[in-house]
Amino acid sequence: MDIETVFILLFVLATAAAIAARRLRAPYTVVLVLTGLVLGGLNLFPAPHLTKSLLFSVILPGLIFEAAFNIDVQELRKTWITITTLAVPGVIASMVFIAVALSPATGVVSLARGFDWKHALVFGALIAATDPVAVVALFRSMGTPRRLMTLLDGESLLNDGTAIVFFTLSLAFVTGGDTTAGALLIQFIYIVGVGAVIGIAIGAAASLLMRNLHDPMVEITLTTVAAYGSFAAAETLHSSGVIATVVAGVLCGNIGARGMSASTRAASETFWGYVTFALNSIVFLLIGFEVHLSQLLHYWVPILLAYYVVTLSRAVILSVGQGLLRWSGERFPWQWSVVLTWGGLRGALAMVLALSLPQDFAYRELIVSMTFGVALLSILVQGLTMSSLLVRLRIVHKPADRLAFEVSRGRMQAAEAALAEIDRLSHRNAAAPELLDDLRKEYVQIIRRAAQERRELGLDSRQAPSLNLRDVRIRVLGIERDRVMQAYRQGELRAASRDTLLADIDARLSRLETAIAANT
Repeated sequence: MDIETVFILLFVLATAAAIAARRLRAPYTVVLVLTGLVLGGLNLFPAPHLTKSLLFSVILPGLIFEAAFNIDVQELRKTWITITTLAVPGVIASMVFIAVALSPATGVVSLARGFDWKHALVFGALIAATDPVAVVALFRSMGTPRRLMTLLDGESLLNDGTAIVFFTLSLAFVTGGDTTAGALLIQFIYIVGVGAVIGIAIGAAASLLMRNLHDPMVEITLTTVAAYGSFAAAETLHSSGVIATVVAGVLCGNIGARGMSASTRAASETFWGYVTFALNSIVFLLIGFEVHLSQLLHYWVPILLAYYVVTLSRAVILSVGQGLLRWSGERFPWQWSVVLTWGGLRGALAMVLALSLPQDFAYRELIVSMTFGVALLSILVQGLTMSSLLVRLRIVHKPADRLAFEVSRGRMQAAEAALAEIDRLSHRNAAAPELLDDLRKEYVQIIRRAAQERRELGLDSRQAPSLNLRDVRIRVLGIERDRVMQAYRQGELRAASRDTLLADIDARLSRLETAIAANT
């Protein structure tokens, strides 16, 4: 079967999984992994292997750039100390904790005698990076606080890069490379520093071009070049492609995006939304295909030990970190620590790093099996239980309450739209006044009943899932733009008038974003 046919089949499966996930109300990525597990076990067709080349060349740059491009910078500024602490010292502490706790625990298992702290350190380095993709979409749909989503997303963006660096350094240390503390520190600074500089250079250049262009296709192409170009350039210079892409994405999403028109911004978000959907579909399906259940069953005891130690290390690091960061003013509720612990899933990056171990590396098969097992358990167990955990911790409201709130809010919006139309009909004398008065009273009563329902639910618009100011303005200005274009197509406006009106809409959006940035 040729590669084109295989990828078409993968996208067909991804579409079917998306439909099934919506029907079952289950996380989409979890359904994808289960689909891959079943089809991989049946061996119906040969799927491509989840190689380092595929992940680094195609999948990782797109996923990282989209998350960085759309990250809430205002919230990021409020949480940058916490995110940086978790992504650098937190990753180091997690590696050490796993090495210290796992090596004696695994050593008592007959399948892993001789597995010492050095092997556990390599495992800790490759398993340290979190991959919360399986729960982020769930967070958004459930109306989780934006700051909590920023913490989870921002940490994941940075610890992907630092985990790859620490994995490389720990592997060099274990295999007898240049292992002096000074050499490791210099190598770390080079990898991270050069990656950041490349990201700044490419992100700034792309942002400058986007601010001086007014062509949606070219601007979206520039974001693609920034995503994949920064990653490739950094990797070519043996630095961190992840760090470079994160920096480029943040710059393009803020400096560059402010120069975009409302329609271009909406188009770019749609484009990158689809790219993320496609890449996630491929990677989570391939995760399922890569897992061999027979091998995991053979190592089930070390896998359960590893899963317990990895989860425990996450909880300990977050608890200690939260205590140490009280001075920073970035305190958050203890319930958030529980969610951040349970949301620290492991995914494709850890699996690919495990597969990249040299074939003659001691206990390679055990480390690969533990990595695959921990990733699979975290995606299935934590991914499937996150919804109920958020409700139990009262971070979000029950699905039934949210549904009732949205129905009542929708009923109010529909009734308000009807009242606006009645007012227009009255102004134009299009119907008898007494008829319109009766209709007006009917819709006023509907609005009152809906408002009462909302009060009884104990929810208000601040607690319910909502768009931020920029998103609302983009949507509203997009409607204005559509109306202007409709008038132009119908011959009500000439091209010069159209351009003047569109320029005014874009200028208002630019002023709004400048004001938001100045107040944060």
